[in-house]
Amino acid sequence: MSRFRRFNHEVPGLNTASLPDLIFTVLFFFMIVTHMQKVAVKVKYRTPQGTELTRLTKKSAVSYIYIGRPNAGMRQAYGNDYRVQLNDKFASPAEVTDYVSAERDRMSPEDQQQMTVSIKADRGTHMQLINDVKQALRQAKALRINYSATEQGRGK
Repeated sequence: MSRFRRFNHEVPGLNTASLPDLIFTVLFFFMIVTHMQKVAVKVKYRTPQGTELTRLTKKSAVSYIYIGRPNAGMRQAYGNDYRVQLNDKFASPAEVTDYVSAERDRMSPEDQQQMTVSIKADRGTHMQLINDVKQALRQAKALRINYSATEQGRGK
């Protein structure tokens, strides 16, 4: 007889009891971190460059107005002129007043106090169109206006 016996060792099965917890943890992480785009931008804009730039602090109190030429797929219907986009539709500068009022009503009372309108305009936009939008913002009593720009040297 031999002093050493051979034992048949089997690898134990993998315990998958904590796998659903891990999957849901990763899912919640991505749901919290991922930023969903709210508006489909239908205009093409290249933001101008600037030197004295600051970041917006409270994004929930910001409403965006896009000004630029329609994207390639939209030029057939809307032409090649500069357009104002409010949410997902094109509008005239006169409609900006109603848009801002609706956005203000949608916000919480503390956000209404800090409401900022951010204009994302193409660098080739005529100042007359921007002035028309600014006049409409003045009528809507939206006096906090931000102009989007990229840092000089970075470009877009």
